Parts: sequence; structure tokens; C-alpha cells
Amino acid sequence: MATKTFKYVSYLWDEAKAAELAGDEVALFIYRSNLLGADLRLTNYGGGNTSVKIVDKDPLTGNQTDVMWIKGSGGDIGTLKKSGCAALYVDRLRALENVYRGIEFEDEMVELFNHCIFDLASKAPSIDTPLHGFLPFAHIDHLHPDAAIAIAAAKDGKQITEELFNGEIGWVGWQRPGFDLGLQLRECLEEAAARGIKLKGIMLGSHGLFTWGDTSFDSYMNTLEVIEKCAEYLEANYGKKAPVFGGQKIESLPEADRNKQAASIAPILRGFCSSYRNMIGHFTDDARVLEFTNSNDLAKLAPLGTSCPDHFLRTKISPLVLELAPNEDLTDVAAIKATLAPAFEAYRAMYTEYYNTCKRDNSPAMRDPNPVVILYPGVGMFTFSKDKTTARLASEYYINAVNVMKGAEAVSEYTSLPRQEAFDIEYWLLEEAKLQRMPKPKALSGRIALITGSAGGIGKAIAKKFAEEGACVVINDINQERLDGAKAEFIGKFGKDAVSSTLLNVTDAASIALAFDDAALAFGGVDIVVNNAGISISKSIAEHSIEEWDRLYDILVKGQFLVSQVGVAMMRKQNLGGDIVNIVSKNAVVAGPNNPGYGSAKAAQAHLTRLMAAELGGDKIRVNTVNPDAVISDSNIWAGGWAEGRAKAYGITVAELPAYYAKRTLLNEIILPDDIANACFAFVGGLLNKSTGNALNVDGGVAMGFYR
Repeated sequence: MATKTFKYVSYLWDEAKAAELAGDEVALFIYRSNLLGADLRLTNYGGGNTSVKIVDKDPLTGNQTDVMWIKGSGGDIGTLKKSGCAALYVDRLRALENVYRGIEFEDEMVELFNHCIFDLASKAPSIDTPLHGFLPFAHIDHLHPDAAIAIAAAKDGKQITEELFNGEIGWVGWQRPGFDLGLQLRECLEEAAARGIKLKGIMLGSHGLFTWGDTSFDSYMNTLEVIEKCAEYLEANYGKKAPVFGGQKIESLPEADRNKQAASIAPILRGFCSSYRNMIGHFTDDARVLEFTNSNDLAKLAPLGTSCPDHFLRTKISPLVLELAPNEDLTDVAAIKATLAPAFEAYRAMYTEYYNTCKRDNSPAMRDPNPVVILYPGVGMFTFSKDKTTARLASEYYINAVNVMKGAEAVSEYTSLPRQEAFDIEYWLLEEAKLQRMPKPKALSGRIALITGSAGGIGKAIAKKFAEEGACVVINDINQERLDGAKAEFIGKFGKDAVSSTLLNVTDAASIALAFDDAALAFGGVDIVVNNAGISISKSIAEHSIEEWDRLYDILVKGQFLVSQVGVAMMRKQNLGGDIVNIVSKNAVVAGPNNPGYGSAKAAQAHLTRLMAAELGGDKIRVNTVNPDAVISDSNIWAGGWAEGRAKAYGITVAELPAYYAKRTLLNEIILPDDIANACFAFVGGLLNKSTGNALNVDGGVAMGFYR
């Protein structure tokens, strides 16, 4: 099996792995799909489609019949499994041509695909199904490679394609995916054959690339070779006609300064973008982004928007470009908001006009008019969406679009989708139906939580609960090893987009500022702060040292003050309200022996909660207290002699403490970290949005701790 070396794409085919799958064409098709999807230069996440046609036994007649396996609707070829595919009778699919009523009735064909299903476990067939079905090839790849789309989106794309491939790659002009486009692909192939030309692929104007082969490997190689040739052609032309993007206009800030500037402005941008619903942010200062944002052609190209429908659907009609200097002084938040407000108002007005101009009688209602992509020249790109994954993917898609613009401008002139075509994609009734089928958002979707001391014990339980309920969580700890272990655990359970981590020492103002900067860079800001980090020292007043007293007050009281201060500043930047929950203790109200330092520090925390609640109501920032008692499981509170001190105070052994604590409660229950997490969620989950300055005891019922 011959192979070759590629420069612009990755050759990943493993002959030994393929040999294991020999004889199973569906397995080889999925293997090929996964390899193609693993290289983002070949296609974006969730984009493109792949298929295979085989002969199988009809379960109804027992006769051999042609069956097409294809990626199902909404799937991703990079992670595709058999369960994510649709299998259809080829003859039935092609017979739908007999009932096709024309392009104005395109959408009604999608429901008819279900009458062609061969495998009853199939996923819903995608809109690309007829594009594969009307081509005769056994193996077909439809991808969105930047290099190919750059040519497809060029003003002279058809001519370039013809000359570059000596007529062996056909051309079909822009057409929204569907039944008609499938017929056009077949017609393109037949017209070439009539001229004695055997095509090895078809370029779709502004859209993507179709390639094929007799075997899975042949299709894979053909795909790589065509894309490689496109990339070689672009590389040879960069800078030949004119400097890339018209040359550089401004310099980027140094990396550390870019991150600092981005962290400072991200919460402000998030606030503007969240006027309809809370958005999660993503930031990148990728070199490709900076090359574009810092260029002379930014003002010309950015308003044009993207060309490929997959890119456009996730990045909106065009980005918002900030008219700020890279080193703009962002310390006066009110002044920056006043500067940015007209830009956001203008963008919303532009989007509203676009909707009103292009809408049709049956168009869905206008969606959120805020930008998804925000470009800050000299700093980088922000993207905002309903969750971190969607925001990150929007960033990746816009980088794809930048690559396309760069290539198209190098060889010709970039062209984007006409606005009406773009609108018809964005507000396509089939896309709207997909959106309506999306699961209901979880209680904390769109919210970002920073829980201090969240690498273990109560803090980790709170972070897990919030992540389970849809929040993005910023876990942190003073111990790097403990933090690394917790982050790996969270990523394994919730995925990389749900969690970020940062070292945080709550007694160090600089450490706190960096932690909140990390949160802003990771997600765009913070909505929920839980002051959980703490220590415990149980000693009599005679035995208590000044150093121990200071340590208790530094971590518990000063730490709560410093973290809340920075958290409040970030919440005010966002202007979205927020929640601060302080993990205090039953000891804040119950007096007992051997507890002067810890108990009085907890009392200070409790009253600081009430003071902050009284001050922050006008900002819609709620501040509440959760009072745990005797949380033994996985808690640092039992380190440092606390258990021995409490056992001594009660005249029992350390081993007897859990039972002692449970027995003294009215409910006779042991308190677990999850119980505290549930109490925190009660405050922030939406049902208590009009509650502030309150305390919730989670102690199994300790009468001495009742609030009076």
C-alpha cells in the first residue's frame, strides 16, 4: 500500500489497524472518518460528512440490496461511531426524485428520508444525505478544509479550480445543502463524463469539497492529495499579489500584556453580550487571529462575514471590531462601558435590520442580536455563547474563516455569502427545529462559579454540584499537586470545557487577583463566589498563640474579605448581579470550650456576610451564609490537631467523634460534604433569587445553633 509524505495535512492511516478491520467496510468507513476528523485542517468540529455504500441482506426479502451508511445529523466525524450513523436503502433514497417538487419544497424531503431507513437503530439522516446518495461512488468524503474553501470562496474560484486540477475537480456554484444540491452534484459528474473527463472530486462554491474513491483508503488518499494541492497553491501565492491582509497596521501587545488586557475587559464584554441570556466566553490570541486583527484589511474583510455555512452558523453575520487601542487604559470601568455601549447598540441595530430585511413569512422570531465574535486588534479574539463548548467552537470556526479569507485574498478576492443566503441558513426552519429539540438548560447553565479551596472536601463537593447543574467551575487550591488531581478528576467527569483551575492563596491579594484574571480568560468572568477555604484550630484561650490567632483571622476573615472584594468588582463589571455564599459554621453562634479563635473568626465571617448583603443589594448581588457542623469526610478541618482538640473538649477519643457529633443532632445524622453542596445550590440555583443576608444551617439540627 503506497503512501506519500504530506506537508499541509496529516497522514494518519495505520495499515495494521486497517488490516484488523478488513472485510468490514462500515468499520473502515468509520475509521477513515475518525482520521479525517482528527485533523482540523481538513474539517471543523461537527462539519462535513462521510459515507460508504455496501451490499447487504434485506431483512424483509432476504435479497441483496445496496445500502448507504452516512454520518447522522448533528454528529462529528472525528468522534463518529456506528451508533452515530444512518443507514439507508440506496434505491429508495434515489426514488425520492420521483416525488421531489422542486427547490421551494426542499425541506419536505428531509422527513421522507425516514422512509428510506435500512437500519432501525439509525440516527436521523442529515441534510447532506442526498448529496452522497446521488453520487455513484462507494466511499465519499465531504469536508470543509480551509485550503479548499479559500479557493471555493474566491471571486475566481471556478477558474482557479479548473486550472489547478486540469479539469479533474468539478465545480458546483453556491447552493444551500439539500435534495437539489444532490441532483446538481450528479449532473456535474455526468456532464464531465460526457466530455470524457473522469472527475476525482467536486468543489462547492463557498462551501467545501467532495472527494471519493473505490476503497476507504483510496478515498482517504484522494482527499488528502486534493487538499494538499490546494494548500500548496495558496502557500505559493501568499504575499505574491500583495502583502497578506494588506500588511500589518498595528503591533500586538506582548503576550503577558495581552492576557492582562483581555482579562480586564472580558467581564465588561460578557456583560454587554449577556443582555438576553448569560453567556460564557472564550479568549484566544492565536497568531492567525492577530495577523488578521492587526492588518490593514481588517476594516474591509471583517464586515463581510464568513462564507462556509458551517462557519457562519456559529459565528453570526459578522464580528464586532473594538475601536480601542491595544494598550487602552481599562481601569475606569464606567468610562470604558460608555465607550463600548454605542458599538454594541450599533451592532444590535445592524443585526435587527438584517433580520427585518431578510426575514420571510415563516421565519422564526429574531434571536439574540448580540455579537458572537469580538475582535480586539493587538490583543486577540473573544467569543461568547450559551456554554463554553459552543464559545470555543465559535472561536475555532472564525479562525477557519480567517484562514479562508487569507487564502482567497492571496489568489483572488474573497467573497462571502450574500446576506439573504446567510439569513436563509441562519433561520432555516430545519435548523430552528434542531434548536427546539435541544434539552432544557440546567439551573446553572451560563453561570461561572469560583469556589475557594475546591480541590478537596466541602469545596470540591460544591464545585461538583455546580458543574452537575451546568455551571463552569474555577477550582483552586494552595497545593498544586492536590489541584492537579482535582482538575483531572473534573475533566474526566465533566469535560475540559466545564472546568478551569488556578492556584489561589486567599491571604494574598496578588494571588486572588491572578485567580480572577484566570477565570475571566477561561470563561469571561465570575457569577458565583463561594468562600470556602479555611482552617481550624481548637485550643483554650490560655494555650492559643498569637500566630495561630492571626492565621485563623487571615484565612477565614481577611480571606473572605479579599476574595469577595475582587469578586464584587468583577460582578459589577458584568452588571449581571451574582451570588456570594460564605461557608461559615455553627460555631459562629454557639459558644463552646477550646474555641476562642476559630469561633470568633467564624462569627466575624457571619457578620461580614450580613454587612455585604446590606451593601450589595443595589447591584443584585446576593450574599448568604451556609453553616455546616462536623463535616468529617474528606475535610481538611480535621488536620492540624482540630480533631484532638474537639475530642479533648468533649472528653472522648478522636475515633468516637463521628458518632458523637451525629448523636447530638436532632436528626441523628452524619453531615457530609454533599449536604453542604446542596445548601449552596439552594441559594444559587434560582429558587431563592430574592433571598440575601440569610443563613442556612446544615448541622443535622443543633438547637444551640438555632438563629433567634
